[in-house]
Amino acid sequence: MASVPSLAVSGGAAAAAIPVADARRLPPSSVAVADKVSSYSRSLQSVDKGGSESPLRSLDVGEAMGMLREGKTVQSAMYVPLLHQCAESGSHSSARAVHAHMVKTGTDADMFVATSLVNVYMRCGACRDARRLFDEMPETNVVTWTALITGYTLNSQPELAVEVFVEMLEAGRYPSHFTLGGMLNACSALYNVELGKQVHGYTIKYGAESITSMGNSLCRLYAKAGNMESALRAFRRVPDKNLITWTTMISACAEDENYVELGLSLFLDMLMDGVMPNEFTLTSVMSLCGTRLDLNLGKQVQAFCFKIGCQTNIPVKNSTMYLYLRKGETEEAMRLFEEMDDVSIITWNAMISGYAQIMDTAKDDLHARSRGFQALKIFRDLNRSAMKPDLFTFSSILSVCSYMMALEQGEQIHAQTIKTGYSQHGHPQQAIQLFEDMRFAGVRPNEITFVSVLSACSYAGLVNEAEHYFDMMKHDYKIVPVVDHYGCMIDMFVRLGRLEDAFSFIKRTGFEPNEAIWSSLVAGCRSHGNMDLAFYAADRLLELKPKGVETYVLLLNMYISKERWHDVAMVRKLMKQEDLGILRDRSWITIKDKVYFFRANDMTHDRCDDLYQLLENLLEKAKMIGYEPYQNVELSESEDDEKPASGSVKHHSERLAVALGLLETPPGATIRVTKNITMCRNCHSSIKFFSLLSNREIIVRDSKRLHKFRDGRCSCGDFSALL
Repeated sequence: MASVPSLAVSGGAAAAAIPVADARRLPPSSVAVADKVSSYSRSLQSVDKGGSESPLRSLDVGEAMGMLREGKTVQSAMYVPLLHQCAESGSHSSARAVHAHMVKTGTDADMFVATSLVNVYMRCGACRDARRLFDEMPETNVVTWTALITGYTLNSQPELAVEVFVEMLEAGRYPSHFTLGGMLNACSALYNVELGKQVHGYTIKYGAESITSMGNSLCRLYAKAGNMESALRAFRRVPDKNLITWTTMISACAEDENYVELGLSLFLDMLMDGVMPNEFTLTSVMSLCGTRLDLNLGKQVQAFCFKIGCQTNIPVKNSTMYLYLRKGETEEAMRLFEEMDDVSIITWNAMISGYAQIMDTAKDDLHARSRGFQALKIFRDLNRSAMKPDLFTFSSILSVCSYMMALEQGEQIHAQTIKTGYSQHGHPQQAIQLFEDMRFAGVRPNEITFVSVLSACSYAGLVNEAEHYFDMMKHDYKIVPVVDHYGCMIDMFVRLGRLEDAFSFIKRTGFEPNEAIWSSLVAGCRSHGNMDLAFYAADRLLELKPKGVETYVLLLNMYISKERWHDVAMVRKLMKQEDLGILRDRSWITIKDKVYFFRANDMTHDRCDDLYQLLENLLEKAKMIGYEPYQNVELSESEDDEKPASGSVKHHSERLAVALGLLETPPGATIRVTKNITMCRNCHSSIKFFSLLSNREIIVRDSKRLHKFRDGRCSCGDFSALL
């Protein structure tokens, strides 16, 4: 294939490159392919037992499969509407049943029917089945490749969509504008503007930039990445703007305070152009009114909502209600809230956040406290409802408690946040989605909100998203980063083993890490085998004279493992100077309303013989399926400055507590253990195998986060077990 040098792809797909196709050749027309698929549908017909054709009628999957099982002769086109029904219902099992019959009759070799099946598997979330089928197809076309690309993006795997696109180009295939649109959506999901610009180049080369759907995708890509100037240029180049085009740009303006007036102006232009808005458009316009604090205009938009019949739409009502609150019209906002038959967590958050924000504008302290009490009452009602608070709820209500100096309520709410933070419970994607929903509703995130979303990105290893939100916080919301924001970013790089990036980030931002961050860097460098950086970070850490005994244990283990006895002596001397005492390893478990406490190597429990026997059996079985103990030197309370004797790995307290849970609770019951310090890597690794061997869910809450072990995996993704 003739080509020019490929363009590098940054982010998303690691070390990928997009080959540039020969500009002298044109891409195959997707129209011809579409026409052929259409002809299949038009020619669809069922055949009776005698072989005579009968008029086409609609069949459900059950009827059709019954005919197929009876051995009736069918044309391959009959499978297409069946597969369409599977996609509409999201029934993976039905799709596999149809696929099995296709294999039996040899119809799976038909490229057009097989392409439909690839699309159906993707629509049902069965990405592996779709890829396996694709790889087995003797022949593919641009529609098949496009189904795979758009399917991966639909299933939140945009990096795989990029890889498939690169494969397609390297195979000498040429994208249609549907393919390029799917790729732009993947770039949007990855926040990868540089890659998006390369795809944009393809759209220009193939003359697809003026296609409305393509222009919409370009607007969405640049707007989502915060590049409003490029988004506007793409918007202006769309000759036939439709509802999606206008709504995309208006929504983008609603998310950037610098473009409020432009967003309202675009809305007027849209109406003048004869395009009728929908609920998504009007939600964004109401958010613009809220940012502008323009109640009069908001009432006009509200009247427009009644006119087109979308006044009961939840996002529209949320934005309207929030505007009334921001303007101090609390009675009208409460009326709207109480009239809502169906509410979302965003509705509750809008009410709580609205009351929290107008506390600052109250004419006196009495009115401010009255609004604060109202926010607390709504929070109480939320807790009594079927819904549960999210990160943004806690952020808003804690700010209310702080303003009112309501210490007791604040402590109770703080305890509740510990029990229900999404990102610490291994659900970072939900936390990020909640953040986007909040912004879509027009609610302004604050400093605490960004800590939560950056933390979620860190747990999920979403570097592009984290950098996007970090920049958004500084530039769009003018929030000055504090140590928690920097800590989330550095923690993310450490988790991914991108240690050079972590140190580069520190140098680039001019940030001075604290004890916790230097400890994370030491642990990360040690875990990933970069001892030069580990020792550098350790020196910086010791300069701070840390106060945490866990920090010194981390350093001692690192120095002992490398036999740096001079450094061992220095650290122990510092520990004595700081009078830190010893590291006490304690865990506890509650069984039938009774609490059992354990220390490391504890022999005080009545069933200690059974506990140790069970642990030995589990460890032996774990070794047979891949468990390898970490050979860290353990520190005892009696060690001096001399070279310690190496011994066997201890049974730390959480292991013993887990063993008791396995012995004393019924099969299948969840085991819940609390530990006073951070889990070591050895215990973390072994308990993963225990969960697999016992077919149990084991939850361990240590001093840093919650670990949910199930089927040999931990909710932390193994990123927190660095010590």
